[in-house]
Amino acid sequence: MTEEYRIDNLDRSILCALQEDARTPYAELAKRNGVSPGTIHVRVEKMKQAGIITSAQVVVNPKKLGYQVCCFIGINLKAAGDYPAVLEKLLALPQVVEAYYTTGHYSIFTKILTHNIDALHELLVHKIQSIEQIQSTETLLSLQQPIHRQITP
Repeated sequence: MTEEYRIDNLDRSILCALQEDARTPYAELAKRNGVSPGTIHVRVEKMKQAGIITSAQVVVNPKKLGYQVCCFIGINLKAAGDYPAVLEKLLALPQVVEAYYTTGHYSIFTKILTHNIDALHELLVHKIQSIEQIQSTETLLSLQQPIHRQITP
């Protein structure tokens, strides 16, 4: 059985810095924290092995790429057993950027990005609502995203 990795203040500092800019050199992190670059490397590798750090990503601005509409679609399934088939079909739609299997009013809650309202209409009517196992949907348009952040370590 593997032991759970517990982060300390140095790990927190490393995580916060890398969340702000994943390209920060280990030497710079070492200087900020008064340790060697090797120590930073070892800590990052341990956090990767523990599954705390899962990737380093480039974050793009969807609006700069022409995605002007962000919405959320709550999906009700005909039966709970339909989840795997619906998820597979949603995975095939690149406009579906997030999906959650939820409790409450919806079975699946998705985040969708499209270029415009016409593209959203096309996606909703001809791709999502046409999935046989979907009973109903509710679409919520996002007007703005005032909070967007990672969890603080």
